[in-house]
Amino acid sequence: MGRVKVLLTKDVAELGQAGNVYNVAGGYARNYLMPRGLAVLATRGALKQAEEIKAVATRRRARERANAEAQAQMIANRKLLFTANAGENDRLYGSVTTTDIAAKLSASVGFEVDRRRIELEHGIRDLGIHEVSIRLMPEVTVSFQVAVVREGEDWAAAEARRAAKAAR
Repeated sequence: MGRVKVLLTKDVAELGQAGNVYNVAGGYARNYLMPRGLAVLATRGALKQAEEIKAVATRRRARERANAEAQAQMIANRKLLFTANAGENDRLYGSVTTTDIAAKLSASVGFEVDRRRIELEHGIRDLGIHEVSIRLMPEVTVSFQVAVVREGEDWAAAEARRAAKAAR
């Protein structure tokens, strides 16, 4: 089938934005884009709809962006406190994962937070205060703090531990 011109009806992360025409492999169009309703063949009739599709997509992106920015405002400067068991060298027995952070952040802000959007290479394995960021949209990222303390300790104890580490 070779390559075909398709008109995207929805934004496709790896490809482009709705309302634009792209030249893609026939198999990709036939087996992935079209069955999922992400694209149609770029016929004359479809191209007439392109402007309308673009306008709808632009409004939807603006709405999503406004939503993400409102969420970012609520997340910014949040402080989440986790208690954990740790050895003498402040290493945790286990770790605080993105799943743990997402659950506590969701409860704190009152809306669902997707753990896959939290930017953390691996679980937190040390006591102390950690800067964590979350990417709500490609252009909307916000940071918040996560403190991990021993049972019975509070945020002040985490601050004191950080100050002591900095002094060493």
